[in-house]
Amino acid sequence: MSIIVGLGNIGQEYEGTRHNIGFEIVDALAETLSTTFGPGNGPFVVAEGRHRGRNVVLIKPTTYMNKSGLAVRKALSSYKSDKENCLIVYDDLNLEVGDVRLKSTGSAGGHNGIQNIIDLLGSRDFPRLRFGIGNDFPRGKQVDYVLSPFKKTDQKYLEEGIDKAHDAALYFTREGIQKTMNHFN
Repeated sequence: MSIIVGLGNIGQEYEGTRHNIGFEIVDALAETLSTTFGPGNGPFVVAEGRHRGRNVVLIKPTTYMNKSGLAVRKALSSYKSDKENCLIVYDDLNLEVGDVRLKSTGSAGGHNGIQNIIDLLGSRDFPRLRFGIGNDFPRGKQVDYVLSPFKKTDQKYLEEGIDKAHDAALYFTREGIQKTMNHFN
Protein backbone atom coordinates (compact mmCIF):
# COMPACT_ATOMS: atom_id res chain seq x y z
CA MET A 1 0.00 0.00 0.00
CA SER A 2 1.14 3.53 -0.78
CA ILE A 3 0.10 6.68 1.01
CA ILE A 4 0.24 9.97 -0.85
CA VAL A 5 -0.11 13.09 1.30
CA GLY A 6 -0.79 16.42 -0.38
CA LEU A 7 0.08 19.38 1.82
CA GLY A 8 -2.05 22.50 1.98
CA ASN A 9 -4.17 24.68 4.21
CA ILE A 10 -7.80 23.98 4.95
CA GLY A 11 -10.43 26.59 4.23
CA GLN A 12 -11.95 28.17 1.17
CA GLU A 13 -9.71 31.25 1.43
CA TYR A 14 -6.68 29.04 0.64
CA GLU A 15 -8.16 27.21 -2.36
CA GLY A 16 -6.17 27.80 -5.54
CA THR A 17 -3.15 29.27 -3.77
CA ARG A 18 0.44 28.24 -4.42
CA HIS A 19 0.73 26.75 -0.94
CA ASN A 20 -2.16 24.37 -1.70
CA ILE A 21 -0.68 22.71 -4.78
CA GLY A 22 -0.31 19.47 -2.79
CA PHE A 23 -4.09 19.40 -2.31
CA GLU A 24 -4.64 20.01 -6.04
CA ILE A 25 -2.38 17.13 -7.01
CA VAL A 26 -4.06 14.61 -4.69
CA ASP A 27 -7.44 15.86 -5.92
CA ALA A 28 -6.31 15.01 -9.48
CA LEU A 29 -5.20 11.57 -8.25
CA ALA A 30 -8.57 10.99 -6.56
CA GLU A 31 -10.31 11.76 -9.84
CA THR A 32 -8.10 9.27 -11.70
CA LEU A 33 -8.72 6.60 -9.06
CA SER A 34 -12.48 7.34 -9.11
CA THR A 35 -12.60 7.97 -5.38
CA THR A 36 -13.72 10.82 -3.12
CA PHE A 37 -12.47 12.24 0.15
CA GLY A 38 -14.19 11.60 3.45
CA PRO A 39 -13.32 11.83 7.14
CA GLY A 40 -10.14 10.05 8.17
CA ASN A 41 -9.11 8.44 11.44
CA GLY A 42 -7.15 11.52 12.48
CA PRO A 43 -6.62 15.16 11.50
CA PHE A 44 -7.05 14.48 7.77
CA VAL A 45 -9.51 13.59 5.06
CA VAL A 46 -8.86 10.40 3.13
CA ALA A 47 -9.66 8.81 -0.20
CA GLU A 48 -8.84 5.18 -0.89
CA GLY A 49 -8.49 3.59 -4.29
CA ARG A 50 -6.58 1.07 -6.35
CA HIS A 51 -4.04 1.54 -9.10
CA ARG A 52 -2.86 -1.43 -11.13
CA GLY A 53 -3.85 -3.86 -8.39
CA ARG A 54 -2.28 -1.86 -5.56
CA ASN A 55 -4.03 -0.03 -2.72
CA VAL A 56 -3.49 3.72 -2.71
CA VAL A 57 -4.45 6.02 0.16
CA LEU A 58 -4.70 9.76 -0.50
CA ILE A 59 -4.47 12.12 2.46
CA LYS A 60 -5.16 15.84 2.88
CA PRO A 61 -4.32 17.12 6.38
CA THR A 62 -7.03 19.14 8.09
CA THR A 63 -4.41 20.83 10.22
CA TYR A 64 -2.80 23.96 8.91
CA MET A 65 0.39 23.56 6.92
CA ASN A 66 2.72 24.13 9.88
CA LYS A 67 1.17 21.16 11.73
CA SER A 68 1.17 18.68 8.81
CA GLY A 69 3.28 16.22 10.80
CA LEU A 70 0.32 15.46 13.08
CA ALA A 71 -1.70 14.17 10.12
CA VAL A 72 1.20 12.27 8.56
CA ARG A 73 2.14 10.54 11.80
CA LYS A 74 -1.49 9.55 12.51
CA ALA A 75 -2.04 8.33 8.92
CA LEU A 76 1.07 6.14 9.06
CA SER A 77 -0.11 4.70 12.36
CA SER A 78 -3.72 4.18 11.20
CA TYR A 79 -2.66 2.40 8.02
CA LYS A 80 0.23 0.56 9.68
CA SER A 81 2.57 1.86 7.01
CA ASP A 82 6.25 2.78 6.95
CA LYS A 83 7.35 6.28 6.03
CA GLU A 84 9.16 4.84 2.97
CA ASN A 85 5.73 4.06 1.47
CA CYS A 86 4.44 7.58 2.08
CA LEU A 87 5.01 10.26 -0.58
CA ILE A 88 4.67 13.86 0.62
CA VAL A 89 3.59 16.30 -2.13
CA TYR A 90 4.23 19.99 -1.52
CA ASP A 91 5.09 23.40 -2.92
CA ASP A 92 8.70 24.51 -3.32
CA LEU A 93 9.91 28.10 -3.77
CA ASN A 94 13.29 26.89 -5.02
CA LEU A 95 11.87 25.44 -8.25
CA GLU A 96 10.38 27.25 -11.24
CA VAL A 97 6.61 27.09 -11.63
CA GLY A 98 5.57 23.59 -12.66
CA ASP A 99 8.95 21.93 -12.18
CA VAL A 100 8.75 18.60 -10.34
CA ARG A 101 11.57 16.99 -8.34
CA LEU A 102 11.52 13.86 -6.25
CA LYS A 103 13.76 13.08 -3.28
CA SER A 104 14.05 10.23 -0.81
CA THR A 105 15.47 12.35 2.00
CA GLY A 106 16.62 15.87 2.80
CA SER A 107 16.15 18.94 4.88
CA ALA A 108 12.99 20.99 5.11
CA GLY A 109 14.47 23.65 2.84
CA GLY A 110 12.64 26.34 4.79
CA HIS A 111 9.22 24.68 4.37
CA ASN A 112 7.44 24.70 7.73
CA GLY A 113 5.11 21.81 6.87
CA ILE A 114 8.05 19.58 5.96
CA GLN A 115 9.93 20.68 9.08
CA ASN A 116 6.96 19.66 11.23
CA ILE A 117 6.85 16.25 9.53
CA ILE A 118 10.59 15.79 10.13
CA ASP A 119 10.17 16.81 13.78
CA LEU A 120 7.22 14.49 14.47
CA LEU A 121 8.56 11.48 12.53
CA GLY A 122 12.02 12.01 14.01
CA SER A 123 13.54 11.50 10.58
CA ARG A 124 14.40 13.32 7.36
CA ASP A 125 14.16 10.06 5.41
CA PHE A 126 10.81 9.97 3.63
CA PRO A 127 9.89 10.32 -0.06
CA ARG A 128 8.90 13.77 -1.30
CA LEU A 129 7.57 15.27 -4.47
CA ARG A 130 8.48 18.94 -4.66
CA PHE A 131 6.36 21.09 -6.98
CA GLY A 132 7.81 24.39 -8.13
CA ILE A 133 5.86 27.54 -7.40
CA GLY A 134 8.64 30.01 -8.30
CA ASN A 135 9.90 32.82 -6.10
CA ASP A 136 8.92 36.04 -7.84
CA PHE A 137 8.20 38.16 -4.78
CA PRO A 138 9.78 41.18 -3.06
CA ARG A 139 11.88 40.71 0.05
CA GLY A 140 9.70 40.09 3.11
CA LYS A 141 6.63 39.12 1.07
CA GLN A 142 7.06 35.33 0.98
CA VAL A 143 3.91 34.63 3.02
CA ASP A 144 1.79 36.83 0.75
CA TYR A 145 3.28 35.09 -2.30
CA VAL A 146 2.65 31.48 -1.22
CA LEU A 147 -0.89 32.35 -0.11
CA SER A 148 -1.75 33.95 -3.46
CA PRO A 149 -3.00 32.26 -6.63
CA PHE A 150 -0.78 31.49 -9.59
CA LYS A 151 -0.58 34.13 -12.33
CA LYS A 152 -2.47 33.57 -15.59
CA THR A 153 0.92 33.49 -17.36
CA ASP A 154 1.87 30.47 -15.20
CA GLN A 155 -1.17 28.42 -16.27
CA LYS A 156 0.54 26.36 -19.00
CA TYR A 157 3.46 25.43 -16.72
CA LEU A 158 1.08 24.75 -13.85
CA GLU A 159 -1.05 22.32 -15.87
CA GLU A 160 1.99 20.52 -17.31
CA GLY A 161 3.52 20.26 -13.84
CA ILE A 162 0.35 18.90 -12.27
CA ASP A 163 0.18 16.24 -15.00
CA LYS A 164 3.82 15.27 -14.39
CA ALA A 165 3.37 15.22 -10.59
CA HIS A 166 0.22 13.10 -10.97
CA ASP A 167 2.06 10.60 -13.17
CA ALA A 168 5.09 10.53 -10.87
CA ALA A 169 2.90 9.86 -7.82
CA LEU A 170 1.19 6.93 -9.54
CA TYR A 171 4.56 5.59 -10.70
CA PHE A 172 5.74 5.79 -7.07
CA THR A 173 2.88 3.49 -6.02
CA ARG A 174 4.22 0.80 -8.37
CA GLU A 175 7.98 1.32 -8.32
CA GLY A 176 8.99 3.12 -5.12
CA ILE A 177 11.01 6.29 -4.77
CA GLN A 178 14.36 5.27 -6.34
CA LYS A 179 12.94 4.20 -9.69
CA THR A 180 10.52 7.14 -9.65
CA MET A 181 13.40 9.58 -9.12
CA ASN A 182 15.37 7.94 -11.94
CA HIS A 183 12.40 8.16 -14.29
CA PHE A 184 11.08 11.66 -13.51
CA ASN A 185 14.03 13.76 -12.27
